[in-house]
Amino acid sequence: MHVPPKEVDAIIVTHSHLDHSGAVPIFHIGGRKPVYGTRLTFNLANVLIKDFIHLSGYYLPFEYLELRSMMRSRKDVNYREEVAVGDIKFELLNSGHLPGGASVLVEAAGKRLVYTSDFNAVETRLLPPADLDYGEIDALIIESTYADEDHTPRKELEEKFVEEVTNVVESGGTVLVPAFSVGRAQEIACILAAYHFEYPVVMDGMAREASRIMMGHLDFVKDPKLFMNGVHLASWIESWRDRREAAKRPGVIISPAGMLKGGPAASYIQTVGKRSKNAIFLVGYQIPGTPGRELLDKGHCVIDGKMRKVKAKVGFFDFSSHSGAKELKETVKNLKGDPKVYVVHGAEGNCPKFAKWIKEEVGLEAKAPKPGESFII
Repeated sequence: MHVPPKEVDAIIVTHSHLDHSGAVPIFHIGGRKPVYGTRLTFNLANVLIKDFIHLSGYYLPFEYLELRSMMRSRKDVNYREEVAVGDIKFELLNSGHLPGGASVLVEAAGKRLVYTSDFNAVETRLLPPADLDYGEIDALIIESTYADEDHTPRKELEEKFVEEVTNVVESGGTVLVPAFSVGRAQEIACILAAYHFEYPVVMDGMAREASRIMMGHLDFVKDPKLFMNGVHLASWIESWRDRREAAKRPGVIISPAGMLKGGPAASYIQTVGKRSKNAIFLVGYQIPGTPGRELLDKGHCVIDGKMRKVKAKVGFFDFSSHSGAKELKETVKNLKGDPKVYVVHGAEGNCPKFAKWIKEEVGLEAKAPKPGESFII
């Protein structure tokens, strides 16, 4: 849906992932608009959107100039800091989803609305759980990514992951962990550090730049000491020679892209995928049609220019940074006031499914809005 920039007074960026930040430069084509977010969100979004323009330039309606204008228009906001825009006030609340990520509490005309954005109510090695202390509210806009699916308990998942990684490496194999550059790569490094993993670990691609940025914003991570241990546990790949060596020696390679759609991980799989003593452990959601999903479902991917069966062991560990069904339901059950609930950000029918559950089980008015629909609260 097109939103005319002239009708917009301000923009709030909840976090740096491209599905939440990647269109903001559009609003800076004909001028500047104030953009609010945490300082870490802006610094990470700058890197991700630059890469987005580099990869997709011809197909985008904006260029680096608009990104620079967006960054010049940024207004850094701390968690729980009250900000006024005209007659509207808002606060950012830690969302537990991503370092620097936020939910938004908006107050206007005597009404209070919360937009959860992507949030995680479960504590991880990298982040504390989401701040769900909203007080009494009149409306909630909530994500529903995993409205029909629970995640494996975190401790159980971590132990299984570290055990399987250790088994492969101690048998002389290499483990490739394709991971999203922002958040997931650092989470995996923190898990390995927490379990005192003693074998070689390397980090490649944009995950290095994201880690470098986060090192300058340690107040956004749960345990700065563990985070620094995790980052220092991993050697950073600096050359093609480093890559070749890492792919041939026992150890762990943490590298984007998380769904194997490009990035150094796509080149590592050319070597790692050919040997049965190696492993490829996917640690994030795999969108249907991506190489990661193909690998998970069918056990093959493109090696040396041809679709081939991968000989390496393939595994999936659900280190999601979203709330699972249990946490989503508890969040709604614990709401104060009598809010209307709007369910968004859910694949494969999750929005109407979750809205139906809210109506029937919690007794709140709930809707799964269609694009372009508007509501008055």
